Amino acid sequence: MDFSDAFRLVNLAVGALMILGGISQFFPIAFQSIVIGCYVIIFGLATVLLEFQIPPYVAKYASFLFSFLGRGIFYIFIGSILLHNHVLRIIAGSIIGLIGVAYVALEFVPSIEPPQNMREAEQGWGAEQV
Repeated sequence: MDFSDAFRLVNLAVGALMILGGISQFFPIAFQSIVIGCYVIIFGLATVLLEFQIPPYVAKYASFLFSFLGRGIFYIFIGSILLHNHVLRIIAGSIIGLIGVAYVALEFVPSIEPPQNMREAEQGWGAEQV
């Protein structure tokens, strides 16, 4: 079965939630919140970018984003960063984390294949050229 469009929409929604959650980190203003907010916004922008274009260095240095397991753990991590202090952050973090758990579970369902943009880096372990 091909769910490429559905996965693309989910990934775009997660990227948008990351960006909104990162913006919400700026309030109340504190140095730590601003730094975390900037990182979450950058991760959200990268997630959205990966749905449209895959830069060649991403496949080499962030190959974990090209499997359900890697992307799921990444989403769980970002979701856990957002889980504090404000209702909107808790909602965004929970949604991102739950999608991450679903992606981790999808890694172990052989009948569902990752979408094409998540298969770009599948060359096997240690396949990078030296």
